[in-house]
Formats: sequence, C-alpha cells, structure tokens
Amino acid sequence: MMHSFMGGGLFCAIVGNILLVVSTATDYWMQYRLSGSFAHQGLWRYCMSGKCYMQTDSIAYWNATRAFMILSAMSCFAGIIAGILSFAHFSAFERFNRSFAAGIMFFVSTLFVLLAMAIYTGVTVNFLGKRFGDWRFSWSYILGWVALLMNFFAGLLNKRVQ
Repeated sequence: MMHSFMGGGLFCAIVGNILLVVSTATDYWMQYRLSGSFAHQGLWRYCMSGKCYMQTDSIAYWNATRAFMILSAMSCFAGIIAGILSFAHFSAFERFNRSFAAGIMFFVSTLFVLLAMAIYTGVTVNFLGKRFGDWRFSWSYILGWVALLMNFFAGLLNKRVQ
C-alpha cells in the first residue's frame, strides 16, 4: 500500500515537473491584440506579426516570476530524486526518511509556483490587462496552474506514506 501512494506521488511530481518546464519555457502566457494583429508573450520572449523578440527589459515581476518558476522546477526535481531513492534500500540512508523529504520538496515546489503565478496574475490583471484591450491568459499560463495542482497532490500522496 505504501509503495502505491509513493508511486502515485512520483507520477504526479514527474508530470508536474514536465508541465513546469514547458510552462516556463514557452511563449504563450498571455495573448493580446496589438495594432490590429495578434501577439503573445511568455516569460522570456514576446511575439508579434510572426516574429519573436527577447524580453530585454529587466522588469521586477518578470524576474520574480521566472525565478520562482525555476526554483519550483528545481525543488520538484529534488523531490523526484528523493522519491526515487525512497524505493532503494541503502543502509546509509536508514535514518533519513526520503519519502518525507520528497513530500516536503513537493510542497516547497507548490509554494514557489503559487508565488510565481500570483505575481504574474496580479501584475497582468492590474497593469497589462488595462494596457491591452483585447487580451487573455493562454495555455502556458494554464499549464503553470495545472503544475501547481500536480505538485500539491504529489506532496499529499508522499505525506500519506507517513
């Protein structure tokens, strides 16, 4: 029974980590209409009229969102490693509860992605949303929220092992 919860937690974490990386790397966090044509932007680039450009402005909310998304992916990956090691039986690790550590890392990852999404959402709704008339959140942004849920459930399933 314990291994099925851990396996489910690891599955959620692996899917969540993939979604975090895809969400962070892609350019569809927000779509909008600019000068009659559609444009979209991510954390690293913005695209207009079929051409993409690097986000060169060092704007605090982009930097904070990027940093928290990267920290979230890194802590989730560390939790995955700890979760995989919890299936191994090394005598050197007997005093270290790896499944508990994995669960904590998944919750830390959840906190980081929550901070990233909250910062991006708040600035977008209060600033960018007023600047662009016809805009919407897009699939990269939605993947970030799905990754948050996957990491949260990974943490719950790994904590359940205790």
